[in-house]
Amino acid sequence: MKTPGELAALHTDLSAASLDHLQRLLGSWGVLSDLSFSDLLLVAPVRGTAGAKLIVLGQIRPTTWATLLRVDLVGQIVEASDWPVVTEALQAGTMSSGLAAIPVPVQVRMGSVHPDSRDTGEVPAVPDTAQLECVPVRHDGDLVAVVVRVAPLEDRRPGRLEKVYRDLYRRLSHMVAVGDFPFMGEDYTTEDAPRVGDGLLQIEPDGQIRYASPNAMSALHRMGVSDVVEGRRLSELGIDDAALDWTLRAGCPVTEEVERRPDVIVLMQCTPLLEQKTVTGAMVLLRDVTDLRRLDRLLLSKDAAIREVHHRVKNNLQTISSLLRLQARRLEPGQGQEALREAERRVRSIALVHEILSREPGDEVPFDEIVGSLVRMAEDSVVSGDRIGIRVTGDVGEVAADVATPLAVVLAELLQNAVEHAFPSVGGDSVFVGNDEGEAVGHVELVLSHDADHLTLQVRDDGCGLPEGFDIDHTSSLGLSIVRDLVTSQLGGSIVMQSNGGTLVTLDLPVQRSSNDATSL
Repeated sequence: MKTPGELAALHTDLSAASLDHLQRLLGSWGVLSDLSFSDLLLVAPVRGTAGAKLIVLGQIRPTTWATLLRVDLVGQIVEASDWPVVTEALQAGTMSSGLAAIPVPVQVRMGSVHPDSRDTGEVPAVPDTAQLECVPVRHDGDLVAVVVRVAPLEDRRPGRLEKVYRDLYRRLSHMVAVGDFPFMGEDYTTEDAPRVGDGLLQIEPDGQIRYASPNAMSALHRMGVSDVVEGRRLSELGIDDAALDWTLRAGCPVTEEVERRPDVIVLMQCTPLLEQKTVTGAMVLLRDVTDLRRLDRLLLSKDAAIREVHHRVKNNLQTISSLLRLQARRLEPGQGQEALREAERRVRSIALVHEILSREPGDEVPFDEIVGSLVRMAEDSVVSGDRIGIRVTGDVGEVAADVATPLAVVLAELLQNAVEHAFPSVGGDSVFVGNDEGEAVGHVELVLSHDADHLTLQVRDDGCGLPEGFDIDHTSSLGLSIVRDLVTSQLGGSIVMQSNGGTLVTLDLPVQRSSNDATSL
């Protein structure tokens, strides 16, 4: 399913500015649907048809009433002649209404309805006839689309709540028709944005409350307000009304959290009601977000705890690394000292992962930061006055935390192996051939790449290559044995080592990309 923006770009002549206006409308028109107790459709002319064809760019269902459209009509292209009420609104640029059918393909009209729906009592996917009310959508004076209200056919006397809601819908729809709603730069798409059903206050131009819905009264009661609210201002009830006052004076929407008591937090969204650019009142939506904020605080506390755990693990690993380094210094040069130094280096490579997680706790690790630290660690291990050049190309992005640790150890081993063994000693006392210009006497290249299914790492050097008959499956090297086991067991990948003008090591790791594009195995 394409997004409204993609549909508009593909099928309409809407400019970028007009499309941005429609995107804001789609982000805020939930209030229109709830106030009108109706399904809403956003319809625009199809490019190159001179208005003969129409496309549905958006659809929303009310939370205050049962939906009449059980199927999603977004993306449907219909003949304008089959939708005369909508065509009239587009051509005349005025509001229009009338009884009409919704012209959609038969397969869409039937949807998933059982053939014997009349016997089972199941309602049609799309009603045969509905009351359609069309509101033109203008941006900078240009007619760009039409909001179609699909209203139920009913003949009953509405109560006060319904009268207030529909009056507010009428006032907001007039603002849509002249281009005053939605407001420029206002973002209504936050997850905790209040809906009409959460609680509504209708405010007069002087700030007095004209009407409070039952759910709004419940929110006010939780804030400690037990008095009659109609005919009074929020400030008279002991509630900060700075946001509402600014909305009435400046004619722009304001969203603010009001904390009347430490244990009660209410989100207040104030929307001005305009008529010919004059503020004629305001609509205030209230939502009790106490539980949400409590969960936010718990998440922050948990985040801090996880960060602290990684910090302590990093510190403990660094302590172990220091102890191994001190112990190695007490030994005579030989295999024992070298073994401790290798163990210390492996511990340090694991500590690098926890160091990054202590700064950015989460399920993913920016592995490129670890690569840089591993390269510096390999370069620092060179004790000769000459140097080796290590170059990194490509990247792997973010990887899952449980992948980062074994992958860091593997990469540290491969880089260290290239530094120590790729370039044979000359004269028996140095692994490098010196030169007067200070240029690198050996080169190691680390190539990183990834796609949707695989993560590939290559470590190549221009050294002496592998010994004749080398087989990693039967190697006696502890470091390469660790690399082989981590790659094949924990990472589920494969490793190939070959002589190619030096040594080339290729790791191929199967990965999956999560929704936030992090790598996991």
